[in-house]
Amino acid sequence: MIIRLYTGEDGQAHFEDLNVPAGDTETVALKAGAEMTYRRFQDGSFSDWHNAPRVQYVIVLSGQMEIGIGDGSKRLLYPGDILQVEDVTGQGHTTRSVGDRVSASVPLPG
Repeated sequence: MIIRLYTGEDGQAHFEDLNVPAGDTETVALKAGAEMTYRRFQDGSFSDWHNAPRVQYVIVLSGQMEIGIGDGSKRLLYPGDILQVEDVTGQGHTTRSVGDRVSASVPLPG
């Protein structure tokens, strides 16, 4: 699953589920020039309200990642889930790790 996290016209972060092809081979086009960064987070680590440092994909490799937005909604991402992060302005979001988490981020060119 790919979940888009973006700033709406109201200045708040919002979620949108994006469809991924359901065939035997799943290909999602990444933009040219993308680099991948891996990060480790301990169980329970929490980042209070913040914006994404850039437009990027965040891919959960192990553990779980909980994202909270301004309306109180939360989404729990599991290994293999992809978050398309675009909320570089506005209120932003919170992030909490459930279990020891490893994630990879791939910045997307403007």
